[in-house]
Amino acid sequence: MTNFSSLKPKKVLFIATRQIGDVLVTTPLISKARELWPEAEFHFLGYRGKLDMLKGNADITEIIETSDRPRFAEYLSLFNRLFQRYDLAIVTQPSDRAYLYGLVAAFRRVGILGGHPQGKDGKGNNKTEKQNAWKKFISIHSVTVDYFAQHVIAEKLRLLEVFFKHPSELFAKPISVTPPEGEPLTPQIASHLNQPYAVLHPGPLTAYKRWPLAYWQQLIEWLVKQGLQVVLSASPAKQDLQLNHDILSLLDEQTRKSVIDTAGKLSIPQAGSLLRGATLYIGVDTSITHLSAACNTPTIALFGATPPTNFGPWPNGFIGKQPYQLRAKIQKVGNVAIIQGPGECVPCRKAGCEDKADSRSDCLVNLSVQQVLEAVNLFNIKLD
Repeated sequence: MTNFSSLKPKKVLFIATRQIGDVLVTTPLISKARELWPEAEFHFLGYRGKLDMLKGNADITEIIETSDRPRFAEYLSLFNRLFQRYDLAIVTQPSDRAYLYGLVAAFRRVGILGGHPQGKDGKGNNKTEKQNAWKKFISIHSVTVDYFAQHVIAEKLRLLEVFFKHPSELFAKPISVTPPEGEPLTPQIASHLNQPYAVLHPGPLTAYKRWPLAYWQQLIEWLVKQGLQVVLSASPAKQDLQLNHDILSLLDEQTRKSVIDTAGKLSIPQAGSLLRGATLYIGVDTSITHLSAACNTPTIALFGATPPTNFGPWPNGFIGKQPYQLRAKIQKVGNVAIIQGPGECVPCRKAGCEDKADSRSDCLVNLSVQQVLEAVNLFNIKLD
């Protein structure tokens, strides 16, 4: 454990150079830092197009965007903008680039350390230690990831341990994820929306997190029969638009009348508005599922390879470090129910059974529609 630091920074830079969901899960860290330093000015650095989860966040004074593959001129401009401008940089990802930004920007740093995927080199040396040595050297405190035992929310919050005489205080109060400020839905969508409705999000970032099309068809048919309108959500990505199209093509004409396809038509803040009004959300392991949980919507998450103990949607208001078990058929905590398919290998944290982005995942293929319906019943939602 790093020695206690009495640092009272005036300006703090949070760095999250990854995906939309990775930005959202930093919000409990930001909230706790605000409790710790009520007068400090907070800025946030992340990738362009990935920061909508922070819209309207009252704790953030300035958002700094950069390309995920900046050229030399952009690097130079960013370094000039950041150089020694901050008292503290909080590096929330273990990437070399994020640490480099933190080194340029601040006099002091705390940060996340990752593990090298290959473990040891040919001489038996620990590659993780070699990879992390310089990051530890430039940091006053660091937290090492644990993809199976440590939840990502706890991981981020632990970056503040060094500033607490009693670090257990970090987890002594309810912890919540802050969703972005909502935006009005477009008239085209709002005019067709009827209560009660369920939001379904079938499309993950990678194919190995998909649930079979025929299962979505059966689920939609059941929800419609219960009197729910179904709203399909998806990113603007071509594969997600096609996925929703394929699901809709399986529905009969009568069922189709009770389904709205919003694929590619909603911003992140608009998606938040849609989710706040939903009776139920069901989705795969993706950022919108985390957003649903943050909006306090009853949320059912279909998990395959990903350990829920590391990246399960956080149940808002939970007190403690770990809401979930590593493996369970269905586990409900607060407003979130996580469902996992069968298999001794679950969760493997690989890219599906073939360990590649377009792989199948047998655990999701074998996750039945009936299992999802059992999870729906846990929320005691009054349906017709």
